[in-house]
Amino acid sequence: MKEVLQKQFVACYSEIAAESIGTFILVFAGTGAVMVNELSHGAITHLGISFVFGAVVAALIYALSHISGAHFNPAVTLAFWTSGFFPQNRVLPYILAQCGGAIAASSILFLSLGSVANMGATLPLHDNWLQSSILEFVLTFILMLVILGSGLDRRAPSGFAGVAIGLTVGLEAAFMGPITGASMNPARSLGPALVGWVWQHHWLYWIAPIVGAQLAVVTYRHLSHNFRDTVQSLKLESKQ
Repeated sequence: MKEVLQKQFVACYSEIAAESIGTFILVFAGTGAVMVNELSHGAITHLGISFVFGAVVAALIYALSHISGAHFNPAVTLAFWTSGFFPQNRVLPYILAQCGGAIAASSILFLSLGSVANMGATLPLHDNWLQSSILEFVLTFILMLVILGSGLDRRAPSGFAGVAIGLTVGLEAAFMGPITGASMNPARSLGPALVGWVWQHHWLYWIAPIVGAQLAVVTYRHLSHNFRDTVQSLKLESKQ
């Protein structure tokens, strides 16, 4: 019995550590690119920053998804839980690990680069919080729909989830980053906000992504017949 409990603890510890490390790398690379772009007077460019965010997400999915599921995002963790693919007792540890990793990344960036470009914090363009709330909601809905369709549905081609999700993050950062910061991730927004002490409209970068991800769960549950294979769903319906 003790051996079983020890194995469960080690497994949970490994998952939580992977989430913290993965979110650290995501924020370190992504917001680091924002800061270096400012320091280098635009050498990276906005499209370059978008590429960094998308590429690091893809790389982390392939590196750590087999350990923790590669959430790296409180909105994604909550969505996995409500969809029935994630246990309730690990929701809070995952979210705390993600936030801790993001804060650690922003802290190291502050120590190494200084207070530059608001630490890469996400801020609504012209303080238009309503516009950014709507857009962050839609962006996270799209991202979560791609995650569910490419990463969880058994009918999806295997091995392409990282590419699909990374491309989605990069694409959305490219076309909406100048308006909202294209966070889609409360932890990604929390790290720079806390370390740089930039809290303007920070609440929307929690509420909009979480609600958007939840709507994606509801939508994909309907499209996939409650996350079952379409063939299986049709067989079950024919027997009723």
